[in-house]
Amino acid sequence: MYMRFYEFQTTPTIKPSKPLNLQQYRLYSLKRNRDSAKQAYKAEKDRQTVAKAQQQIFKTKYPKN
Repeated sequence: MYMRFYEFQTTPTIKPSKPLNLQQYRLYSLKRNRDSAKQAYKAEKDRQTVAKAQQQIFKTKYPKN
């Protein structure tokens, strides 16, 4: 699959982005850390919910008598 000459004219070019300065990179990293912290919090909350539900099922299935 080779490109023909006329296809080069219609293909959009990819413009390189400028590197972030220190302030921009700090905001970018804080935002990225916020998103990963949200995901970790949700995962832990879900894990605790599942563990609690499993414990409840175990208690109802094998009651202490």
